[in-house]
Amino acid sequence: MRHVETANRPNPGAGSPPTTDAAIEAFELTKHFGSTHALRGVTFTVPRGSVFGVIGPNGAGRTTTMRALLDIIRPSSGHASVLGTDSRNAGPELRRRIGFLPGELILEGRITGRKLLQHYADISGPVRSGHIEELAERFHLDLGQPVRKLSRGNKQKLGIVQAFMHQPELLVLDEPTSGLDPLMQQEFLLLVKEARDAGQTVFLSSHVISEIQQAADEVAILRDGRIITVASVEALRQSAVRHLRMTATGIRPAELAERLGGLDGMAGLVCTAIVGPAAAMATEATATLEGAIQPFIQAISTLTLTDLVLEEPDLEESVLGLYTAPEASAETHQASRASRATRIASGTRAERKEST
Repeated sequence: MRHVETANRPNPGAGSPPTTDAAIEAFELTKHFGSTHALRGVTFTVPRGSVFGVIGPNGAGRTTTMRALLDIIRPSSGHASVLGTDSRNAGPELRRRIGFLPGELILEGRITGRKLLQHYADISGPVRSGHIEELAERFHLDLGQPVRKLSRGNKQKLGIVQAFMHQPELLVLDEPTSGLDPLMQQEFLLLVKEARDAGQTVFLSSHVISEIQQAADEVAILRDGRIITVASVEALRQSAVRHLRMTATGIRPAELAERLGGLDGMAGLVCTAIVGPAAAMATEATATLEGAIQPFIQAISTLTLTDLVLEEPDLEESVLGLYTAPEASAETHQASRASRATRIASGTRAERKEST
């Protein structure tokens, strides 16, 4: 996992050419709308050929970040490089290499979807023959209908087609599945995977955590105009909370609490005496577990278990915790989780002891 600081970081564009393997580099982007601070020192890098997700609650600054990157609005300070070029000075040549789907999609309603897409194709550059029809068929989109008669979901499909149709190097997608039914959401995620496999870069924003989890290689969590953390989805999963419930026979609650209570990442442990099968003495335990599960498995390996439930890591719970924690607590929370994720990746007991 790579943690990106939002202050005191060297300017990646000062005195040196843009990083060749970066599709996007943003450094210390700020944006003020009067007294409102929409962006507060946003810094991140998106590698070429990757899917990078930005997630955050409404008002976090996701759309403002995208608009600043594309020079739709100018940042108050900081700068960005898009496909190796300063987007403020790039002009139409750069925009033809980008497919953009805005969060608030406004389309000309008096013409058919087909004519509208042809108009966009004339602007964006060559589109492979038949490709528009292929995309429309995948999304069950009737291009012969006037745009004004399309439902919200079908207008969103039209927006997706116009972003993907010229097979751009970079796709910038703001809330791309808004208005789509579950089947079309899955089709969109498949389209994103195909784009990444073809070497395209995808930069998408969402407030739907499961969508980012399925699509992205790396995730930036944005809150109040600041990046709280940048991490791979797997690192977030590894540091997320699991809920566990178990029942063991032949052991008293105090003994089980002593065995499990000292494990790294174990919290909220409650051990209760119950009557097990055949009226045997048994203990039920409930708790949450963060981080590696191997120490827990070793701790219970000699017990006689009659029930064990260990849920999948709850990524949504983890991210929501970062949304709602006070700012200083969120940074501490992130540092703790990042440290734990690093220990998981190393897989050594020595490193786990060192970090504690």
